[in-house]
Amino acid sequence: MLRVLGLTGSPRRGGNTETLLDSALRAAQQAGAATEKIVLGNLKAHPCQHCDGCLHTGVCIIDDDMQPFYRKLLEADRLVLACPIFFMTVSAQTKTVIDRCQALWVAKYLLKQRHNIASDGSRRRGLWIGVAGMDRPVPYLFDGARRVVRSFFAACDVEFGEELLYTAMDEYRDVNLHPTALNDAAGAGKRLVGTNPKP
Repeated sequence: MLRVLGLTGSPRRGGNTETLLDSALRAAQQAGAATEKIVLGNLKAHPCQHCDGCLHTGVCIIDDDMQPFYRKLLEADRLVLACPIFFMTVSAQTKTVIDRCQALWVAKYLLKQRHNIASDGSRRRGLWIGVAGMDRPVPYLFDGARRVVRSFFAACDVEFGEELLYTAMDEYRDVNLHPTALNDAAGAGKRLVGTNPKP
């Protein structure tokens, strides 16, 4: 059974970001996967101190909630990150956790420790769900966040598989007014655990 780890980086519980994540996770579960959701804002995670404590071991020396979180990241067969866009990038809750994955970057790129194969022998894959409040299309709106998220997935040794990006979702539960968003997320969640992922 594939293990899907869903991360919500929104400080607002039950809003657009988490609702889309829940739709993706529910579909993945219906497709036969085991799912778990973590609210990043609930983690007691200190910012990266650039202390180089992980440089020779790939293990962060800060003792907080990131320690068990690292294990969950590396054990997941599929990864879903859902986060809102704040000032053209990911939320602070999301960025704090991503910065602390410097230890995983060290493990992969300096120590050559790979975790890219899922429990079923497939390549570990990820899905990014981005939500923005701006009510008009802006070509570069998601560019900054996309670079951050791709770097995060790479450090976790997860292939960036698909992205779902939505604008005009500033008010609580605006997602329910979107004609396709919830079905889009469900479809992406199903594809994530299927044998024919979207190219």
